[in-house]
Amino acid sequence: MLLQQLVNGLTLGSTYALIALGYTMVYGIVQLINFAHGEIYMVGAFVGLFLVTAWNVNLGLAMLGAMAVCMMLGMTVERVAYRPLRGKSSRLSPLISALGASIFLSTLMALLAGVNTRRYPAIVDLSSYSLGPVQVSSMQVIILLVSAFLMIGLHMLVRRTRIGKAMRACSQDLEAAALMGINVNRVISYTFAIGSALAAAGGVMVGIYYNAVWPYMGTMAGLKAFAAAVMGGIGSIPGAMLGGITLGVLEIMGVAYISSSFKDAIAFGILILVLILRPQGILGQKISKKV
Repeated sequence: MLLQQLVNGLTLGSTYALIALGYTMVYGIVQLINFAHGEIYMVGAFVGLFLVTAWNVNLGLAMLGAMAVCMMLGMTVERVAYRPLRGKSSRLSPLISALGASIFLSTLMALLAGVNTRRYPAIVDLSSYSLGPVQVSSMQVIILLVSAFLMIGLHMLVRRTRIGKAMRACSQDLEAAALMGINVNRVISYTFAIGSALAAAGGVMVGIYYNAVWPYMGTMAGLKAFAAAVMGGIGSIPGAMLGGITLGVLEIMGVAYISSSFKDAIAFGILILVLILRPQGILGQKISKKV
């Protein structure tokens, strides 16, 4: 029973981690919480569903198509809703703009696709495999493997490429990076694009795994992923991965051993405890400001 719930928790936590990476990457560079990120995850699920039903593509092509569309959407949201407010004295304006972008995307999708739940056709064999006392479905294996591949790929991109080096420089000091010749606007745009692509991949896999897609699915998933990013240490990529997986495992354990009614309360209760006991998160670092 414990091992089964651990597998289920790792599956859920992997999707939280993919979404949380977008939050933490954006915050690490521009100190902004992109509250429209959950809606980009939702759009990714819908784009994958459209590609599967209209063009009869397989899971891989549906995921790649959703990632490409959401990359462009993330860059558009950054250019329209956030860039004009960057550098303004008020920190409240970008927050309101982020909330506005979130409401706009979910409402637009509700108008285009309706508010009813849509379902993916059977494009993946959902048979289960027995590993001793543990039952693992083929979709769980896909989610775990794809999530691990994407997270490792992101780590390699940030550590081994020029754009990754530019991202790290911008996260250290945005103004200094600009003075050194780095195109800050382009780096921030790429950051939104990469985070949006990861969220889209998570949206497609979750849509198939739970066989349900609806316009407001990104609200709670986005909030929980944000909680995971804060738990792991907002601004830390390894922290977002760890926070997402930890939150998923603890949430599933709470549902299995306490009550499914407390599913959401468990997630945010854990966040409150982390903020009280370690405000910087599990892998976050304290930053002392000079007065």
